Parts: sequence; C-alpha cells; structure tokens
Amino acid sequence: MSDTTHDGAVALSTPPSADDGLSAAERAEKYGLTVSGARPGLFEYVQQLWGRRHFIMAFSRAKLTAQYSQAKLGQLWQVATPLLNALVYFLIFGLILGTRKGMSQEVFIPFLVTGVFVFTFTQSSVMAGVRAISGNLGLVRALHFPRASLPISFSLQQLQQLLYSMIVMAVVVVGFGSYPSLSWLLVVPALVMQFVFNTGLALIMARLGSKTPDLAQLMPFVMRTWMYASGVMFSIPVMLQDKPEWIGRVLQYNPAAIYMDLIRFALIDGYGSENLPPHVWIVGLAWAAFIGVAGFVYFWKAEERYGRG
Repeated sequence: MSDTTHDGAVALSTPPSADDGLSAAERAEKYGLTVSGARPGLFEYVQQLWGRRHFIMAFSRAKLTAQYSQAKLGQLWQVATPLLNALVYFLIFGLILGTRKGMSQEVFIPFLVTGVFVFTFTQSSVMAGVRAISGNLGLVRALHFPRASLPISFSLQQLQQLLYSMIVMAVVVVGFGSYPSLSWLLVVPALVMQFVFNTGLALIMARLGSKTPDLAQLMPFVMRTWMYASGVMFSIPVMLQDKPEWIGRVLQYNPAAIYMDLIRFALIDGYGSENLPPHVWIVGLAWAAFIGVAGFVYFWKAEERYGRG
C-alpha cells in the first residue's frame, strides 16, 4: 500500500496485521510455537524415553565395551576387579579381624563374594550417575534427547557388568557347597528391585552432579562409609548382638544391606531366613519404588537446565 504526498513523494504504509495487539505468548500459542529445550510433561517425557530405548541400550553396551578397551585383559577386569576386592577383604576382615564370626568358612566366603559383587553394582551406578551429565556435556549440548537417557544407560551398563560377574559368583557359591535350586530364581526379582533403586539414585546424583562437579570427589568417601555400614564383610546381627537392637535394625533395613541379603539368601544354603530382618521383601520393594519414582521426577524437573551455563 502507498500514498502520494502533496509534493509528489511516495510514502509507504504497512497494512494492518491480524497479529497486531497480540502478546508474544499469544502469538506463540496461535502458531503452535514452543520454547526450545522446554521441559515436556511427565507422561510425554516417559514416551520420549521409550522412543529412545534403542539408543539407551546401544549407548550402555558401547560404554561397557569401551570401559576396559585399553587394558590387555579387556573385559576380564569386569570380573577380576570385584573378585580381587573380595580376596583383599577376606584376608583383612575374614582372617585377620575375624569378622566371619558366627559363620563357617563354607558360608563366609560366598557371603563375602556375593556382598562385594552386589554392593559394587550399587556403588558403580551411583558414581556413574554423578558424572552422567557433567561428563557428557558435549553430547548434551549437541543433541536434543531426554537427558534421563544418560543415567539410565549407565545403570544398565552396571547391570550388564554384574550379570557377567554372576558367572563367577555362581562358581564360588557352588564351589563351597551351595548347589543350584529353586531358591536361585529369587535372584531375579531381587536384582530387578536393586536395578530400579540404583537407577533412581543415579538420576538424583546426575542432577546434583550436573551443577556440582566436585561431588564426584566426595562420593567415594560416602560410598566407602555406606559399604562398611551395610554388612558387606560381616553379619550385622551377629557383630552387633551386644549393641542396642535399634542400631542393628537401622543398618539391616538400609537398601544396600537389603538387596545383598536377599541375594545371599537366594544363593547360599547356609544363609537362612533367620539372618534377614522381618518383611524384607516388602521393604526392598518399597525402597525400589520410592527411590525409583522420586529420582525420576526429581531429575525430570530440571530437564531444561542440563547443559546450560
């Protein structure tokens, strides 16, 4: 549109627009525009994760393969590392300090090996979760995907590593007189609960670690304290029998001890139900459900902030 002025000049005028008077938010809504990187709804976020399930599995396998790619023994270190830890703990705690009190050697060695392998599963998941975002900023900033994919894939990586280790664990258990039986099937639900718990905890630590990288330096001390308080090298009720009962109950009901004891109960013939706290399966399920859901929601609430600043 144009108008001619009195001196012959041409003045241009802009025609009125249908968007005149609309705020930025109203224009965005009109044309279906959304904020780049905005946090989706919780249900939509779950759908996005399910759509990336193949990426999550492939990423966890690639990380597992690359973990020991520079070592000459390669993937054997997946089993050798916790096995060597178990040997050291046996020499120090079993032989020198006598923490196998109340257990025969045929029970104590499988007890110790199982505890080390199972606790390592939780420990490694937590440590990987701390670095899940801060250690992969290039990927986070370059690609658009649900960020929960990273801590979940790291938890899957640790689960796969534990499954390899279970072969050695089974050999040790059988070698000391506990042969396969129907009770071994209880390992499956126990591991499922532990995996859900570990994943929730990894999600919590991933959010905390994304803004506080120094947390990775602190966590080894936290995990070491947790390990000593969880009965990895000793039976909690036996070692604390002369202490107030509530102390033993608190330590027995901590989730790391719960999942270790469930797997020990399933695999070791001489480790009976008298070593477990009451309602142990219900407590294990409650820990998994609470930490799994709470960790996922806690991580999701900061989805749009990961990788920024």
